[in-house]
Amino acid sequence: MTAWFELPVLWAASIALVFGLLIGSFLNVLVFRLPKAMHIYWEAQAKRGQDDLSPPPHWIRGLSKPASSCPKCGHPIRWYENIPVFSWVLLRARCSACKTPISLRYPLVELSAGILTFLSTLRFGPSGTAIAASILLLTLLALALIDADTFELPDVLTLPLMWLGLLVNTTGMFVPLNDAVIGAAAGYLSLWSMYWLYLLTRGHEGMGYGDFKLMAALGAWMGWQMLPAIVLLSSLVGAAIGIFMILTAKLGWKKPLPFGPYLAGAGALALFYGPQINAWYLGKFH
Repeated sequence: MTAWFELPVLWAASIALVFGLLIGSFLNVLVFRLPKAMHIYWEAQAKRGQDDLSPPPHWIRGLSKPASSCPKCGHPIRWYENIPVFSWVLLRARCSACKTPISLRYPLVELSAGILTFLSTLRFGPSGTAIAASILLLTLLALALIDADTFELPDVLTLPLMWLGLLVNTTGMFVPLNDAVIGAAAGYLSLWSMYWLYLLTRGHEGMGYGDFKLMAALGAWMGWQMLPAIVLLSSLVGAAIGIFMILTAKLGWKKPLPFGPYLAGAGALALFYGPQINAWYLGKFH
């Protein structure tokens, strides 16, 4: 591992790409199983009687068991059928047993994870900063996918992400610690205020509490100065995609859109191009 820090940037980024592909394979499992495992855990807690002191099955077990298998025929996924991207290509996107099509989403998630770790290493070089940035980006990818599927942003991901952002900035890795602390508080309160303003004026909720926590996490990593740009970017992209889906009849006017994927995407852009975005953004008001 220590040798990686001494490699030329392109070599280090190539190794990071391979690790990203492997982590992307795990993210496919995490995105699918975590929401289900959490709901099973919550239901088990809700059904426990006051005299039942035995702990419910912990949700972590649902991430590792049962072993991966074809959802159609139950064929166990062997190790050589689970190599990121390559197995999907070699299997011609079909289960080796029953020939059921395998979704394109799986290799796309793996490729996305690999590209994010590759770009992170190119941007920050083979360093602790690149590793931290990769953790942030991969977590944002997982959160975006989970929110797109379930309209949920699990606390088990958003809260550790926020605390980790504060911890890495104790050394000023991305921003000074004061900016990170203010960013976490301002990030949460900004969307919290918008939530209550919308609720009081329209009579129903406009976003979920998970969005507040994700915004707080982004503020903890990138500081309060980046929050206006993140809100602007996420709102513009969300509005553009929403209008497109309405015009193409893929979304009803009153059907909700998850905001987490747009926040995550805006956060990734801010990580790579934050200073440029802020310079452009602030320049419009001078």
